[in-house]
Amino acid sequence: MTKHRVGLIWFENDLRTDDHPLLHHAAQECQQLICLYCVNPKWFQPNRYGLRSMGELRWQFLQQSLADLDNQLQTLGQRLFVSYEAPLHAVAKLIAEFGVDAIYRSHQSGAYERHYFDIVRERYPFLDYVQDDTTTLFERAQLQHIMPSQAESFPASFSKFRKYVESNNLRPAIKAPLPAPASLSPKPARLNCSTVQPPATPNENSPFSGGSAVGQQHIEGYFKSNAAQHYKTTRNALDTWQHSTKFSPWLADGSVSARQVLAQLDQHEARQGANESTYWIFFELLWREYFHWYAQHYGNLVFAAGGIQGHRPTTSFYPGRFQKWCQGNTPYPIVNACMKQLNATGYISNRGRQLVASCFVHELGLDWRYGAAYFEQQLVDYDVAANWGNWQYLAGVGADPRGHRWFDLGKQTAMYDPKREFIERWQGDDHEQHLDHSDAADWPIR
Repeated sequence: MTKHRVGLIWFENDLRTDDHPLLHHAAQECQQLICLYCVNPKWFQPNRYGLRSMGELRWQFLQQSLADLDNQLQTLGQRLFVSYEAPLHAVAKLIAEFGVDAIYRSHQSGAYERHYFDIVRERYPFLDYVQDDTTTLFERAQLQHIMPSQAESFPASFSKFRKYVESNNLRPAIKAPLPAPASLSPKPARLNCSTVQPPATPNENSPFSGGSAVGQQHIEGYFKSNAAQHYKTTRNALDTWQHSTKFSPWLADGSVSARQVLAQLDQHEARQGANESTYWIFFELLWREYFHWYAQHYGNLVFAAGGIQGHRPTTSFYPGRFQKWCQGNTPYPIVNACMKQLNATGYISNRGRQLVASCFVHELGLDWRYGAAYFEQQLVDYDVAANWGNWQYLAGVGADPRGHRWFDLGKQTAMYDPKREFIERWQGDDHEQHLDHSDAADWPIR
């Protein structure tokens, strides 16, 4: 076994010590270890859409998760080093100052995150690099026939991916989650790790708190109840805590792993029985899984206007419409209620996301990428693969064989908010009468 003098584990969306195989590798192979997380300054600066990648509530959740990870690492004899520099600068400085000779990092679904890692590997070819699949249910070897590197065989739709998993009986092959290692090698003595502080006065509107401890407690509580037995019939509720799993925030930053969720689901089925609703939770985990391999396969096309289909939808840029959608100030009360809920809490239900995205693309005629970018900024459970993959799917430029998804907002309101209680709670009827405004200042000057 290779013994590295100084190893660096580069945390990203794997903020836990349980079910983290890279920690076991590092514990066995390194004399000293640096546990790094990079808070990229770009997240807080305007991006190409005039938005930030990291909104207030998402940042609050992340800070809580980092503080929890630091606490976990301390029980193993380690600390978390949080850098507020760009990742390439932070990694370069640690390599130079501490003589890092091995880097441990989870496989990433995001194209930009993979690009950063590729640059490091090109600049430092003399280092050892160890990667593992910690964010997905499956390891890439288990999906060897539909691997991202084999373009001709990657499933063109979720249905094909699901049938591949089920026809090959792959669910039992998913590995059981690992416990945390007993201990980790110490950090270099000269590395100063300041305490990670969550917000002193967190925004109380968010129903979520970050960190593995809270996430595990929530998941265990959910599966000890009988909520999973009725999940399929209640999951489309717009504003009820217990009617859907609410696992997504902790899955998104890796405070818990998909395998940990599946293990709890298996235990629940053994105790209370398996039915269509418990299967549907696995079904939703498979959707998440599909989009993670989808993002790894398609790379930058996940962010392209024409998506993976290569044909750009007919849209225009209406800044007024975009702002009204963001604010929940459209002619569509159900959409307004969902957007006001999102802005206040950092979360909306899956059904709500479909409705506001359908409105954005079809009723408002806007470029779907701006909607996806706004979700990136606002959602506590933002996941690069699921977010951009789902927006492509709905906009008709992704993996949907039907081409696009349009939701009749009146019909959806009658189905999911027949008494308009959700609309009333979030003041969806409070909006301007006109969608567009004409102003002389808007006319181009020749």
